[in-house]
Amino acid sequence: MIELKPLMLKSPRLTLAVAESLTCGLVQARIGAISGASEFFLGGITAYALDLKVKHLGVDRVAAKRVNSVSAEVAQQMARGACRLFGSDLALATTGYAEPSPAAKVPTPFAFWALVHVRRGRIVARIGGRVECPGATRVETQAIVAAAAVAELTDYVRRLRT
Repeated sequence: MIELKPLMLKSPRLTLAVAESLTCGLVQARIGAISGASEFFLGGITAYALDLKVKHLGVDRVAAKRVNSVSAEVAQQMARGACRLFGSDLALATTGYAEPSPAAKVPTPFAFWALVHVRRGRIVARIGGRVECPGATRVETQAIVAAAAVAELTDYVRRLRT
């Protein structure tokens, strides 16, 4: 299920933090399920409300409010904020719509994920993507997005180590 191995983050040692909205702790649970996660996983935050994204993760309130906190840029800001909050080298973030939202003109669930890599206080890598979940239920969407985000983290770390 999860291919990320503690050894992949050991040499040189890399630490990880997570900031979640849509996935509501599922990414943290997937990371925490890895034997040896305590060697690299510093912690995470689930910030559903905009006020908490702003307060704890430094998300730009005006920009986030314009997009109901769902955009590639908000995901990036959440990831950068998690690096700052936890003092980690890497941070993974998710935000999106777990189900259709007629009020927001969102016909199908989707999400953004972002991964930030910081070295000596400077961002050295910033990647992200969008996950579409047509026909998925709320719970299925959350699981799909969590799995996709962890897979992208695994792929990034694997590329770093080769």
